[in-house]
Amino acid sequence: MLAPGTVFLYRNIDGPRLASVRPCRVVSDDERGLLLWLTRGTTVIVEETLDGRGIRDMPFTEWVTQPVRVVPSVWQGPGLLKFIPPGADHSVWFFQDEQEHFKFWYVNLEERALRWDDNSDGGGLAGVDVIDQDLDIVVRPDRTWQWKDEDELAERLALPDHYWVHDEDALRAEGLRVIKQIEAGDFPFDGTWTDFRPDPSWQAITDLPTGWDRPPVPRP
Repeated sequence: MLAPGTVFLYRNIDGPRLASVRPCRVVSDDERGLLLWLTRGTTVIVEETLDGRGIRDMPFTEWVTQPVRVVPSVWQGPGLLKFIPPGADHSVWFFQDEQEHFKFWYVNLEERALRWDDNSDGGGLAGVDVIDQDLDIVVRPDRTWQWKDEDELAERLALPDHYWVHDEDALRAEGLRVIKQIEAGDFPFDGTWTDFRPDPSWQAITDLPTGWDRPPVPRP
């Protein structure tokens, strides 16, 4: 279990490739799961083509033909709370408005988070590696919900040799399982953390910690 305030990397892997890195702070790490805070202004890593376009700036058929690189960027949005439940193929993000009030939940369907920890000597890093499954669920404060990015999922599934989602049925089953939680108002959709305020000493992380680009954790 990591102490509050510990720097923790949330990394997205596209197939065998590191696609993005978001340095966060640990809010809590307990039997409920791992809760992270991403501060506005934090230096992040994003994936782009050599001409500076991202994966959503072109058809997927073009993206898979392009050489890509990872480059530093800045998290421009309001602070973001990310909750990773244990043993689940999703995370739940708590979005805020510009006044730092809770705005909506966002269920990010993703292949199981694999944790890693290089802190055995007290000087390393810890993080999780996830594979974003693209299909998401937007949940309003009244717990009405809607699927997001179904068209993106369909476009990419048409290229199975290049796409990292291999089981659409399992993906949708995970989404439907979470929807039952949403409609029942079960944790974490019960109001927990909707009034969250970060420790004021948690400034934006502007220098990427050494080791942010360590090899992805091998999947079973």
